[in-house]
Amino acid sequence: MATTDEPTSTWFGSDGQVSQLRGLLFKAGCLGATLLALFLVFVFLVYVAIDAIEPGTADPAWWATVATTVAGPAVALSIYYYRFAPRAGEVAYTALGLPVAATLLAGGVSIVFRHIVSPHEWLTLVVASLVAYGALEVHDRAREAGVLERVVVGAAVIGLTIVGVPGLVPSLRTLLLSLPVLPMASLSLLGTFVVPIGVGAGWSVRRARESDRAGLIAGGVTVAAAAIGAVAGPVVGVSWTTWLVLTTVVGVPVGLYVERVHRGGNGVSGLALPVVLAAGVVVCAVIVETAGFAGPDVWIDWEFLTSAHNRTPREAGIYPALVGSVMMIIVVALAAFPVGVGAAIYLEEYAPTGGLSGSIVQLIEINIANLAGVPSVVYGLLGLALFVKVGELRPGIVIVGGLTVSLLILPIIIISAQEAIRAVPDSQRRAAYGIGATRWQTVRTVVLPRAMPGIMTGTILALGRAIGETAPLLMVGVAAVVRISPRSFFGLFSAMPRQLYSWAQLAKPEFYHGVLAAGVLVLLVVLLMMNGTAILLRNKYQRRD
Repeated sequence: MATTDEPTSTWFGSDGQVSQLRGLLFKAGCLGATLLALFLVFVFLVYVAIDAIEPGTADPAWWATVATTVAGPAVALSIYYYRFAPRAGEVAYTALGLPVAATLLAGGVSIVFRHIVSPHEWLTLVVASLVAYGALEVHDRAREAGVLERVVVGAAVIGLTIVGVPGLVPSLRTLLLSLPVLPMASLSLLGTFVVPIGVGAGWSVRRARESDRAGLIAGGVTVAAAAIGAVAGPVVGVSWTTWLVLTTVVGVPVGLYVERVHRGGNGVSGLALPVVLAAGVVVCAVIVETAGFAGPDVWIDWEFLTSAHNRTPREAGIYPALVGSVMMIIVVALAAFPVGVGAAIYLEEYAPTGGLSGSIVQLIEINIANLAGVPSVVYGLLGLALFVKVGELRPGIVIVGGLTVSLLILPIIIISAQEAIRAVPDSQRRAAYGIGATRWQTVRTVVLPRAMPGIMTGTILALGRAIGETAPLLMVGVAAVVRISPRSFFGLFSAMPRQLYSWAQLAKPEFYHGVLAAGVLVLLVVLLMMNGTAILLRNKYQRRD
């Protein structure tokens, strides 16, 4: 039996009672550290918001009107939820945050259709992808193939349908684009973007309500609302692309959430908060416009979000840098996610664990963990050497910036994916093997679905870091200012952190205190929304487990 020389009085008092002083001190220290961190973040956000909004320039009557019509009812309703209806409060805050997050996502989708993929290109991409998927399904049903054969056949099918062989064999997508007649742009987007989302919404409602009629109504309403808006939108000053995106990306998730709350019947009163806020904003706008109250002289407005850089502070905008950040994140996600998850699957499910090979695998994992802490400027130098010097790509283009930042977050994705895969119980693997499943079938149907929430959470957090990095972009020659948004992944671009860095170097106080603060606020909102999405995904799947 093991013994210890430590006196009992170290942990117990002289009367034999357990001392709680150390625990109380530890608890107070942790609470103090948490409050200090939250306070510092709050002070920073307030400081930036004051510079971006300049609340002191508004009339006191304007603030009184906002407090009476918007803030007052919202605070009163929040207090009521907190005291008497906690479940309704959860519904209220979700119903308030979901449209905001969906609107930000809709902005990103609009940028994709405006600058990256045209409606006709999207149509041909979807058709080619469906053909590739059908061909792979036919191959899988025709014969039992190994992993290597699946990879080879999949690469060949994707190459022939989507990519092609440059200079030799055009892809199916290229052949479709070269057709002399294609559907109208609005019909292309309606059929290949809106209809699939409508089908998904209908399927979700059908499964929840166990009614084919309810599913058909939900899907039909989605497609009809988008189609009507595509025709009537330009009449009221809204482009058909914007209307289609808002209907699907904002309207569908908000409608599904409202339907779920109404169907459950628990916390339905929480849906009143966004309605009260919207009504308050309308009443406030009418009163302010009628009375002529002057609002704050804000720097962050619609013109700032849709304009390019200008030497005049009041005319400067962040739109080209915003487009560049969206395109860079697309490259980062496409490059880092499959490689990182594939590496994690191999290290956890296929890599040897014993002998010399096992020692090599352990050495690789140690180096991956060390790479996660390497300064970002080192990855910038690596990207410069690898993609510009060796790959002979043009400095400062989207593909170079995206691939460089992909190297930065790749170790983070691998580590987070490994942890998520490792968290899957071995009993589930053994059960799959017991019914005759192969290792690949077990990984695909058991391990990955169970680990995907953790993988997605880690990936989103890594992408949040990627969108705020500046040092790697400086190393690969990303431009300080770009007045024209990039039209392809091989075009010159600027990203939001790079644009903010250039604004910080300008001597005009208006740039430093106004324009820079507005840009920082936009970047912080994007980061907070990405991190908030990761937290919601984690909490949702933890409750499901």
